[in-house]
Amino acid sequence: MQTTLPLPARRIAAPSLPLAVALAIAPTAGVLQSKALAPIATVALLLCVVSHWRREGTWPWPRGPLAWVALALFGWGAMTALWALEPLRALGTSLQIGGFVALGAAAARAVALDEEAAKRRLLLAATGGLVAGLALAAADAASGNAIRAAVRGLREVPPQLAFGLKPAASAMGLWLPLVAAAGLARWVRALVLTAGAAVLVLLPGESAKLAVLAGGAAGGLALLAPRWTPRLLGAGLAVAILAMPAVLGPVLARGVPADGLAPSAAHRLLIWDFVSDRIAERPVFGWGMEASRAIPGHGEHATPAMLERFRLGGQAAPPWLPAAELLPLHPHNLALQLWLELGLPGALLGAALALLLGLAAARAARPAVATAVLAAGSVTAMLSFGAWQEWWVGAELLALAAVAAVPPRMAG
Repeated sequence: MQTTLPLPARRIAAPSLPLAVALAIAPTAGVLQSKALAPIATVALLLCVVSHWRREGTWPWPRGPLAWVALALFGWGAMTALWALEPLRALGTSLQIGGFVALGAAAARAVALDEEAAKRRLLLAATGGLVAGLALAAADAASGNAIRAAVRGLREVPPQLAFGLKPAASAMGLWLPLVAAAGLARWVRALVLTAGAAVLVLLPGESAKLAVLAGGAAGGLALLAPRWTPRLLGAGLAVAILAMPAVLGPVLARGVPADGLAPSAAHRLLIWDFVSDRIAERPVFGWGMEASRAIPGHGEHATPAMLERFRLGGQAAPPWLPAAELLPLHPHNLALQLWLELGLPGALLGAALALLLGLAAARAARPAVATAVLAAGSVTAMLSFGAWQEWWVGAELLALAAVAAVPPRMAG
């Protein structure tokens, strides 16, 4: 190993430094444009791995069953290109996101092997970045999204611009538990966590609100039972992935009253009902990676009978809902997307990955922090964005690498 660099040079070359910079700017960048998270994460993870190689003379290759199962999932995704509706897209996404995940796993290992001082700086940078991002998001929401409209050069604020805060809120909800491990006074950490959770609950996006609450609850339980809480969370997530079509499909087929739900939630039920039917048509091998974009009937609209089954007929339905597509881009549910695109093997690999994530959280330096991150990410994945969206995968990988920097809890 190369350890001859003088101390100032070693500090500059610390693998954690690019990730510290990324986490310092990512929340603000995400508020202004969520798609910026993908290139920020890519550059930071790559520089982290290269910095480790320059410093130690070896590559931080991903190791362990967690990394291998994750790579196997995308290997299976690449294989489904043989029968996917869009073969080139299936192969391209599998290689792209699979490589992204491999890079994130390597960066997490590089961070884990870094010096303790560099890890502490990373967590402080993440905390500062979150404070800045949350403040900007609150100011934008209070101004009626005038800040983000000005950035886009818009003279008037379109109503749909408010929904652009949802991705940023979900990403910040995923990173918020990292504040609990920052090297700050306890009251400062408590203030940032409380104020941050309050801001996220007030921002648009129901899934982000639920993710913050789930992260807080899971982290609190992990403080009481650090060995069992993350294991049970991983096992519960694995069961949910495997059982989702079998449980959700029959319930939706009978009809669920959706007239009192938020319009986005009502649309989710229509999407999941359609996806459950398509999963039943190809439950073993699925429709192929990224098939959600091209599944037969995805561009059709809900029939009057379907709307009535969910009590959304007549005045109960939002004006735009009858004209909405039954499957716009992705199912908004990780479990259903795995089943729909990758079939039973994909669901089994996804369940194994969830189980291993729970075990890894239990072995983390601070299980409560890792468990809170896992819980927040799981809620968002099950209720909102597509599993292969680059910006969301980037946010998850930044969280994974940052958890590797969390130090053990000190006595007292």
